[in-house]
Amino acid sequence: MIAESTSVERKRNSQKAKVVAPPTGFRLPKPIRRLQRQAPMYALQAVSALSVRLRELTGRDVIDLGRIMEVVQFIYQQRELARRGSNYAVDDFGFDPQWTESFLTVFKSLYHDYWRVETTGVEHVPATGRALLVANHAGVLPWDGTMIKTAVFVEHPHPRHVRALVASQFMGMPVMSWFLRRTGQAVGHPDDTRRLLERDELVLVFPEGTRGTGKSFRDRYRLRRFGRGGFVATAIRAQAPIIPVSVVGSEEIYPMVGDLTPLARLFGLPYFPVTPFWPWLGPLGMIPLPSKWRIQFHPPVEVAHLPPKAAEDQHLVMTLADDVRDTIQRGIYENLKLRRGVFF
Repeated sequence: MIAESTSVERKRNSQKAKVVAPPTGFRLPKPIRRLQRQAPMYALQAVSALSVRLRELTGRDVIDLGRIMEVVQFIYQQRELARRGSNYAVDDFGFDPQWTESFLTVFKSLYHDYWRVETTGVEHVPATGRALLVANHAGVLPWDGTMIKTAVFVEHPHPRHVRALVASQFMGMPVMSWFLRRTGQAVGHPDDTRRLLERDELVLVFPEGTRGTGKSFRDRYRLRRFGRGGFVATAIRAQAPIIPVSVVGSEEIYPMVGDLTPLARLFGLPYFPVTPFWPWLGPLGMIPLPSKWRIQFHPPVEVAHLPPKAAEDQHLVMTLADDVRDTIQRGIYENLKLRRGVFF
């Protein structure tokens, strides 16, 4: 509303204020309302006292106060973010960094406690500037992408967001599409990859695509072909280093023993997995198994010395793609040897 130009006009157009009576009805006594506000603090004090007492009795930490505080912080962050309403900013892809970082408590719990991820070579990821991360893909659902993103944000001395490229089929699902875009993912298309790299982002690509996540358990840790090396051509044009990433552990979270192709076609999915628990246990069958994970970031493959026109040399592109694939495959075998067992 635009204010009137003079005080006379404002006085003429003003109206008497209406006295609004407080809403009638039952209202809790003031001491009870104060107790409601202070209840979380009292609860934390009680848990802290119980933790100290249990430590005195057992000689070890039975209650992880740090983890409890992380949960409290997560709930508080979600409440604060909900109060933003529509007053928040996203980029052209729908990415909301503040909202994404609020879920770090959940992702870190999966990373440290559930899958007990051991990460090496994260120093090869640049602290600034663009880079293309290329990894093997497995596990029916893309939990490997989530753990790679968490590893860079948690383990790197300069935490950064990784923008993963996702198959177009998943971007067509109503709820999942919204969540993926909100947390920084984009459609696995060369144009989106180029735009992200031009903004000096870290981009994560899975050349195996759904052929990797949908392969049978008997073919675990055997890499599929990397297509025609499109990721290499994109990296050359963007002058972005390629960082191979080997992931061990994702193959066992949903051991895929079959594929119901007719149902997959019915629902428009690349595959409809059958595991020892899905679909027999219903929603419980979607809980991933607590396998032991290892993630290795390899030294970057530099392409800065190549002119952008080299991206049209198919022989060169395929040679580099094969080299990246071989590096990832060797890393998988080496990390399998270092892992004592599937769940240890």
